[in-house]
Amino acid sequence: LGEGNHNRIYDKLGAHIVEQDGITGTHFAVWAPNAREVCVLGDFNGWTPGAFYLNCRGTSGVWDGFVPNLGHGALYKYGITSQYNDYRVQKADPCGFAAEIRPRTASKVWDLAHYPWNDAAWMARRGKANALDAPMSIYEMHLGSWRRVPADGNRWLTYRELAPLLADYLTHLGFTHVEFLPVSEHPFDGSWGYQTVGYFAPTSRFGTPDDFRFLIDTLHQAGIGVILDWVPAHFPRDGHGLAYFDGSHLYEHADPRKGAHTEWGTYIFNFGRNEVSNFLISNALFWLDKYHLDGLRVDAVASMLYLDYARKPGEWIPNQYGGRENLEAVAFLKRF
Repeated sequence: LGEGNHNRIYDKLGAHIVEQDGITGTHFAVWAPNAREVCVLGDFNGWTPGAFYLNCRGTSGVWDGFVPNLGHGALYKYGITSQYNDYRVQKADPCGFAAEIRPRTASKVWDLAHYPWNDAAWMARRGKANALDAPMSIYEMHLGSWRRVPADGNRWLTYRELAPLLADYLTHLGFTHVEFLPVSEHPFDGSWGYQTVGYFAPTSRFGTPDDFRFLIDTLHQAGIGVILDWVPAHFPRDGHGLAYFDGSHLYEHADPRKGAHTEWGTYIFNFGRNEVSNFLISNALFWLDKYHLDGLRVDAVASMLYLDYARKPGEWIPNQYGGRENLEAVAFLKRF
């Protein structure tokens, strides 16, 4: 993780149901290098801080521990006490696989190991279907806007309700692929998902992680590829998210001339920090691995590439050569 080349951090960090000494429970792990103490709290202990403290793994900045008799569906957060200024906060899990529906903000223990995929035929041939010389016609859509249910308070369709309707619609119109606007968990409906908080959690607005897999599975069985809009450029300031995570500017640049998006009111990832670029690379691979996605569309690349993006003279810091290019972001995108 410290070297920045742990491409499957989601196998280690976050909440994982395991058996330890003959007891089934959940193993928690979170990166918070500037914390003095980290505990897990949730509905299982009445949201009491300090009931289950985690242990720090050497100098890695990773805190982990095992909570017995805790499993699938349990709600939790991390209670973090910083080394600095006695800062205390409760955070959702940066690597959490599921989350409560907004405005609630807890993470949810979820077992991703046992979904029965039925898209083997697509997976076997998708190399050709997704090839650069293959015909492609991509339908871009926002899951919450495509159709509603007027008879039921104009609610959204669920992932499972969408699946057969969307597969038939796209097949009828001749599209080869669908691109979903960001599906990762986000607090504000009006952002259309472009202000991500839960990078490893499909939004609970439309159902569970398994329900989202069902949607992808159904589309693949219909011969339709699935592309996800992915947002590695910035993240919102919401208190339960990545911002000021352990009492320090951990994921974002401390200097607002590099770390703050002036027009969007969000924070910019510190792409030059190994663990942060590792977090994002691993997240990209996570969606391809655990959800069988066929590709990613990267949002707001221009804002990543240029240090003076949406900034007036004097509001940005030139790179080491005096230029406007964000060399750290360039290196990140090349590796991605």
